[in-house]
Amino acid sequence: MNEPASQLAPLVVVSGPSGVGKTTVVERLIAREAPRLRRAVTATTRPERAGEVAGTDYHFWTVERFQTEVRGDNMLEWARVFGNDFYGTPRSEVDPHRAAGTGVVLVIDVQGAARVRELGLEHLSVFIDPPSLAELEARLRGRGDMAEERVQRRLAAAVTELDEAAKFDCRIVNRDLADAVTDLQRAIRARFNLGEPTCSTN
Repeated sequence: MNEPASQLAPLVVVSGPSGVGKTTVVERLIAREAPRLRRAVTATTRPERAGEVAGTDYHFWTVERFQTEVRGDNMLEWARVFGNDFYGTPRSEVDPHRAAGTGVVLVIDVQGAARVRELGLEHLSVFIDPPSLAELEARLRGRGDMAEERVQRRLAAAVTELDEAAKFDCRIVNRDLADAVTDLQRAIRARFNLGEPTCSTN
């Protein structure tokens, strides 16, 4: 479904492997750009973790609730991740805000990004790269909350996700957090104000 871009505020899709720091990059960006930009809160069926706040970090739904929203066409995009939990973006986190003039950033995986492309929505897609797979592994292990099996599963997924990176409008290497935030900010401003992204595309 195509849309007249001039009538809606920007839509930005940010993806990257688990552990690359994409949520942190986006949160720092929102702190700079609020209230012109907001992050869409993802819905998930996974359990709430210590320190997380429902409605701020995620919408924590039952599987039944999630499936009901999918059947009602109330999800912009959704996927089953690692064969277990459902994740997705409720339309209520996106459509009314863009219509009111606030840009929305989706922090989603490559499956979700592919779905947004399929919908034909005017948007900027950005892939966040780790400096290296070794650095990504170090970051995942540094969390201290993952069993070895989960670490290996995410690293395997990262290889597949990196193969999809060429489908994005631009790529940003999260080597230094402040630089990555600035690169993302510049890419968004360029795409929606000046024309083309200024970050690397290869």
